[in-house]
Amino acid sequence: MENQLKELFYSVFGNDPEGLYFAPGRINLIGEHTDYNGGYVFPAAITIGTYGAVRKREDQKLRFYSENFAELGIIELSLADLTYNKEHDWTNYPKGMIYYLLEEGYKINQGMDILFYGTIPNGAGLSSSASIELLTGVLLNDQFDLGIDMLDLVLTGKRVENQFIGVNSGIMDQFAIGMGKKDQAILLDTNTLDYEMVPAAFGEYVIVIMNTNKRRELADSKYNERRAECELALSRLQSSLDIQSLGELTDEQFEENKQVIADDTLIKRAKHAVTENQRTLKAKQALVQNDLATFGLLLNASHASLKDDYEVTGIELDTLVETAQKQLGVLGARMTGAGFGGCAIALVKESVLEEFIKQVSASYEEKIGYVADFYVANIDDGARKL
Repeated sequence: MENQLKELFYSVFGNDPEGLYFAPGRINLIGEHTDYNGGYVFPAAITIGTYGAVRKREDQKLRFYSENFAELGIIELSLADLTYNKEHDWTNYPKGMIYYLLEEGYKINQGMDILFYGTIPNGAGLSSSASIELLTGVLLNDQFDLGIDMLDLVLTGKRVENQFIGVNSGIMDQFAIGMGKKDQAILLDTNTLDYEMVPAAFGEYVIVIMNTNKRRELADSKYNERRAECELALSRLQSSLDIQSLGELTDEQFEENKQVIADDTLIKRAKHAVTENQRTLKAKQALVQNDLATFGLLLNASHASLKDDYEVTGIELDTLVETAQKQLGVLGARMTGAGFGGCAIALVKESVLEEFIKQVSASYEEKIGYVADFYVANIDDGARKL
């Protein structure tokens, strides 16, 4: 890949790059829609991600090129004007990182030619935007010797997403992509940013990412709707409980107090937030004890809750997950990400991988009418210089 990157850079910009970088995508093993409810998430960085190559310029020009959007050609900007511009498309992500680092007083005083090449499928929900943000952060940190620690780059990436792009997302994506470690998942408390690295070596099993190939058009509007429903459920619970978030409740406490919510839909939404958070803590325990069978059952239970209580799955994700769960050699499967399309994951015995893909693929195409894509995800290190 490194030679391919160098050749690509030369063919686009007519020069050799001065540095090569990589930022992974991420999967969330379990802990879905818990982050904005004050709970835990359990993500890991993966070997699929975004590559970058850079060369500094003698002027103030920024020239961006992505092999994934080759039809857009080179997008040229100036260090002097880094305001958000819809017409600048994907380059708003790296532009936002430069903008905020300059605002924080870091010295970025030369233009650059930067090439991006991502192996994350568009719309899959593996967090390509956060991957681009952290790639840019690592690249700037190295090229300009800025001395920024990774957690600050993570927080800057989240700021780009929330303030520059205007997407109201949590910290999980940037955190997993920045702080990831090979064969380890991150149990992250989204309230405090306290985290714990947990062994996630699956032995004879592999994580298979199953992409529905349905773009997630609904995800953003439904995400905001679910968020509002959980906030309303929390405010009603606060009339009888001294809590700041749903993530503070155990399953038992929720059951004892749910009647004060007084709305069936809101009870279901809050139930998911509470039980999913508890499942995430149990999943961590299962991995520490190398109890993969229990871990797989928790994945299944997570999907059932996302389908029945949170109602964010849809026929495409349900078809993939429910078919996967029936296959020999599968410990568990669930949707991952915001829902309404995007991806699911399954924990599959490597020896039956080919047969698993064949069976699930055939069932999905027969029922949905188009194909799903399958990738094996190995858990890898976070954003770095190559």
